[in-house]
Amino acid sequence: MFELLGVPPQALFGQVLLGLINGSFYAILSLGLAVIFGLLNIINFTHGAQYMMGAFVAWMCLNYLGVNYWAALIVAPIVVGATGVAIERLLLKRIAHLDHLYGLLLTFGLALIIQGLFRNQYGASGLPYAIPPQLSGGHNLGFMFLPNYRAWVIAASLIVCLGTWFLVEKTKLGAYLRAATENPTLTQAFGINVPLLVTLTYGFGVALAAFAGVLAAPIYAVNPNMGGDLIIVVFAVVVIGGMGSIMGAIVTGFSLGLIEGLTKVFYPEGAATVIFVIMVLVLLVKPAGLFGRAA
Repeated sequence: MFELLGVPPQALFGQVLLGLINGSFYAILSLGLAVIFGLLNIINFTHGAQYMMGAFVAWMCLNYLGVNYWAALIVAPIVVGATGVAIERLLLKRIAHLDHLYGLLLTFGLALIIQGLFRNQYGASGLPYAIPPQLSGGHNLGFMFLPNYRAWVIAASLIVCLGTWFLVEKTKLGAYLRAATENPTLTQAFGINVPLLVTLTYGFGVALAAFAGVLAAPIYAVNPNMGGDLIIVVFAVVVIGGMGSIMGAIVTGFSLGLIEGLTKVFYPEGAATVIFVIMVLVLLVKPAGLFGRAA
């Protein structure tokens, strides 16, 4: 059997695929964080818990209501996004004039409460969620086996990420959002409802996390800790890409997932820390992040 760089091709491409899968989740989650921070200046530490809530809503829809995976891709982001709207209206709005640290502490506390509630109700062990029949099986590409569901996750992530970038950067609605962020008083004077824009933007960022949770449900066991395990890495991805940079979150998310996967092949001992090593190096060379702009 031939080898690539001393590694069997099945092992190499398998890890590349795994890296792209992880990168898909990094990209969607960091995109949600970037939207919320870039447009609202809120450091949303609840993001991991909201990702977990998306997976649980999909699981509950299937087991309690008989709602399938495809419907859950729409229902879960709406339901979890609505909870985000409630959080912004009832809690975050009250501390919007304070330092960012207060928002971080508030959302961190909320994340612990949400995780505790789900852990108390469903336990810490994972709950199974079956792959939809339409996406079961896979294709033998000759050099590796490509599962259909994993290919779908990568494609869906790319579509959602690029669609969000287009919405924020290239449409009139995105222009209103950016204007409301930079000068809310002037934007309000033009008759635009800035508080409503802020609330809907936070709800949209939360809905992105829930969408990623539904995508993750058939791959990882649905459990209360699935978001907490991921959120620290996602924050590192956002810092590397540049806080608030939409395209930075997308490119960095996929790239770091790929780098992490390749590190597992060539230097497995460093796979758990390679993203944080890159973060330190980027902060030393370019503190605003690879795609960020210095204040």
